[in-house]
Amino acid sequence: MKQLSYMHGTCDTPLKGETIGENLRQIVARYGDREALVVVEQGYRATYRQFWDQTTELAKGLMGYGIRRGDRVGIWAANRAEWVLVQYATARIGAIMVNINPGYKTTGLRYAMEQSQIDLLIAASHFRQTDYIELLNRVRPFCNYPNRTLIIEDDWARMIRAGVKISDAELAEREQSLQFDDAVNIQYTSGTTGYPKGATLSHHNILNNGFFIGERMYYSEHDRVCIPVPFYHCFGMVLGNMACTSHGACMVIVGESFDPEAVMKTVMDERCTSLLGVPTMFIAQLEHPNFDRYDFSNLRTGIMAGSPCPIDTMRQVQTKMNMSQITVCYGMTETSPVSTQSLADDDIERRVSTVGKVHPHVEIKIVDEAGNVVPRGTAGEFCTRGYSVMIGYWNNPEDTAAIIDKQRWLHSGDVATMDDEGYVKITGRIKDVIIRGGENISPREIEEFLISHEAVADVYIIGVPSAKYGEEVMAWVKVREGFEVTEEQLLKYCTNQIATYKIPKYWKFVDDFPMTISGKIRKVEMREISAKELGLEG
Repeated sequence: MKQLSYMHGTCDTPLKGETIGENLRQIVARYGDREALVVVEQGYRATYRQFWDQTTELAKGLMGYGIRRGDRVGIWAANRAEWVLVQYATARIGAIMVNINPGYKTTGLRYAMEQSQIDLLIAASHFRQTDYIELLNRVRPFCNYPNRTLIIEDDWARMIRAGVKISDAELAEREQSLQFDDAVNIQYTSGTTGYPKGATLSHHNILNNGFFIGERMYYSEHDRVCIPVPFYHCFGMVLGNMACTSHGACMVIVGESFDPEAVMKTVMDERCTSLLGVPTMFIAQLEHPNFDRYDFSNLRTGIMAGSPCPIDTMRQVQTKMNMSQITVCYGMTETSPVSTQSLADDDIERRVSTVGKVHPHVEIKIVDEAGNVVPRGTAGEFCTRGYSVMIGYWNNPEDTAAIIDKQRWLHSGDVATMDDEGYVKITGRIKDVIIRGGENISPREIEEFLISHEAVADVYIIGVPSAKYGEEVMAWVKVREGFEVTEEQLLKYCTNQIATYKIPKYWKFVDDFPMTISGKIRKVEMREISAKELGLEG
């Protein structure tokens, strides 16, 4: 009988049975004089001991504001020092931090605040050209929450002063009352339909996931990790911050927004050993006209996640950026987030064609439509079980039951295969299928073919409406710098190489793709734009 698509991440290192605050306390005791956090744009630097003292001040301030164990504290800001302090201070007092997308406007903001019933909102005054105070004033008349709002630029010092009346003993008593299975974080997932759902994560979820992510990259107190991905998403706050603090490594933050040259300068100036990003971030750096001015000799490892990486990009990241031990991760917010990760010494083919192997202390399986585990090499739905699975969606038992079955397996909605060595390949979304004249077409398959063309830097395939076939295939193409290519040349490249019905009927050449702030491609928006431009609406 052929081996089944099931793996358990056996590991000699036990799970951490402690809260985030207790883990940080141990790290401070060991590495108190080492740098913990650097924020270049703010000119901020703190050692672990200074960082601990600042989270203590903030934790007392929150308690002085009346925040109790289990209360929700929203954070609505881009990457800055205060965001990280809020992350660890709320954990130390048992509050539940609610991540609010910096890109939210009135509808998203109001929904997140109301659905999680935020007790205190900590917000920046603005982000880019968006005036947060003005948006808050617009939604306040229609919201029962938050009970209280604090603007970082105006009210931070006032909140710190509010903590003066809280004694060390009161803070210690609060910390000692906490359990590692307590909820510590709510993250709103960007679903393709309906309102976002609040994935609720515990200390146990994100502390252990961050720790084992760092273990796969051999993190230690000597590492300095450049984190240009957003904190409001698991990529920034778990793969970034939590992986660092659980090892005594330094979190290096560039600024509020991604700028490829600023990232490269920071990597060089701060002697970073690790760099995180989605493939488009790495491509932006590699193709930057000033790339050769920067020194990447200190880089060793990092994470590329969020979408598939073209093999040429991975090769350049390993050679030109010196990231020989870069890893690829796969997961979702609901799993804290990482379920699989490549190994630091995997060959380049493994890193671009798979998402690695099962994480320590995690179970994974691939099942058919009936829920039966399929043989190795057979496509099915990727499922995972273990410490990393979320507590559930906040105040949403129905949607929780729809994704986590009675045996606590979380169903991802992703189509995957597992090879004989346990490496997993994600081949698409169950619902991300183009149905053309009754034929099911995987966008991922066409994307992987077109990316092999030397002139194609990046490509995404979508389905657009068709009166005749239901849907037609369309390609959005970003041309590699220094190259030129036409629609006719790409059509010729496809001919006799992929099935005729899979060859895109429509082509759009772009400089960039619509993305969420966390770097995920917004195919829904691409479809809307394309349908309008092609006159295919309705």
